[in-house]
Amino acid sequence: MTHRAVEVRVFHTAHTKAYFFTYCQTRAISLSRLRIFRAGAGFSAAGVVPWSRGAAREALRAAFDKEGNWTMTNFFVRTNKFAGGAASMTQDDLLSLRGARVLGVHPPVRDLAFMDLWSKPLGLLYLLQSLRAENSVALFDCVWEAREGLKSYGRQKTAKHEIEKPAPYAAVRRRYFHFGPSRGEIVGKLARMETPDVILVTSAMTYWYPGVKWIIELLREIFPESEIILGGVYASLCPEHAARLGAARVVRGRAEPAAPYPAMDLYGAINYGVSMTSFGCPFSCGYCASGILWPRYRRRPLAEALAEIDYQAALGARDVAFYDDALLLGKEEFFYPLCRELTARYGGALRLHTPNGLHVRQIDGRCAQTLAESNFKTIRLSLESIDPKIARESSGKVAREEYAAAVRNLRAAGYAPEDCETYILAGLPGQDIQSVKDTINFVWDNGGVPKLAEFSPIPGTPLFEAAARKLPALRTEPLLQNNSVYCSYFSKDITPAELQELKDMTKRRG
Repeated sequence: MTHRAVEVRVFHTAHTKAYFFTYCQTRAISLSRLRIFRAGAGFSAAGVVPWSRGAAREALRAAFDKEGNWTMTNFFVRTNKFAGGAASMTQDDLLSLRGARVLGVHPPVRDLAFMDLWSKPLGLLYLLQSLRAENSVALFDCVWEAREGLKSYGRQKTAKHEIEKPAPYAAVRRRYFHFGPSRGEIVGKLARMETPDVILVTSAMTYWYPGVKWIIELLREIFPESEIILGGVYASLCPEHAARLGAARVVRGRAEPAAPYPAMDLYGAINYGVSMTSFGCPFSCGYCASGILWPRYRRRPLAEALAEIDYQAALGARDVAFYDDALLLGKEEFFYPLCRELTARYGGALRLHTPNGLHVRQIDGRCAQTLAESNFKTIRLSLESIDPKIARESSGKVAREEYAAAVRNLRAAGYAPEDCETYILAGLPGQDIQSVKDTINFVWDNGGVPKLAEFSPIPGTPLFEAAARKLPALRTEPLLQNNSVYCSYFSKDITPAELQELKDMTKRRG
């Protein structure tokens, strides 16, 4: 049987959209069978069918034999925009792409502040690696492109310029910035690229969507014929809001990567690598989105985790940051063997970091010694609060005695207090400011260094619902979810002066 490929161009009218999808649904054509296609990628221009109701009907009919069986290997659809907002799709739909030029884009950050905490668009990089076997892939990382000098442990400074604050921040007495290349710099670099068939735009924090919207609008100007697909954390947590930003499609939900490692080689030489040895988290903290983004917890095979790190070390990485939410869980079966292998292979040449916070319950004497011997340079500890009510929101991961023991063990292993900062939550719905002060003092008393983590209400979490009952606008305006200003300007649970007092307490012992 000869299989055929047809491209149908769907324009911007509601009736054509409705007709096309109705036809597919009545004939049980899964939308995952649809492909994005460019003429010339293995098919002749004669295979392209311009959209009209009659032409589309004939093209669709040609996809079946007399018995009604599907006869095409691929059925291609090109759509710049559907009426009423972007259509949804899954990562599996993306992984079915064949013969396309794919450009991955990490948007600039627009916020009151931004710091490179070993920041890489890991999900996008895994996806590009998965696609490159059957497609041509490229990367444009706006944060990387705006690097202007190095900080400690391979991290970079990011160029910024002040821009007008969004209306919801009018009362916020802080400056607002664009972290990334200027419009002219982006246009100059992308204009030299071959026009992509598909542009994959990722997203991170929900309140960073202004940068996502800005880059989508710019990409539509530079590449008007390209299909723009939006995915990432923001798109998964706020899909209805994301559907209005100008992309043709929005990827809803997350999936475990199909590739064994991220496409870090698209950067060329790199200063640091990033790794996830597990996906998801077995805990269900009321303020955390891990269980939403990764519904099941899974540890990767040791060989796969090592191959990921080896690959990035070969590209020049001398620092590796672990993005795991539960790196030490099952340490006997996984973490200790991982450390032994890394020590044997690199002998301390790699510096390792844990920006997401370690569970202090796991840090016994052996664990602390292993961290030190394996060259873990940045240790972050998860305490959150000594308030019993808030501790329950943290799944009871830690008790006072366990925290104190963990710090003692780390100090005995050779770590200085400033090497082991401890995350403390502030601004939770109904949280007493005195409990935050008590927790800060508790950390100081036990030889640790406190680090304030301001609460961000994340859609889908139990504490988001509690916050939204008090501030309903959280449901429709992600800018209000910004941890830098939520608790002090929008929730009013803490005044700006009180928040500053807490920050001062974490910088010096009172």
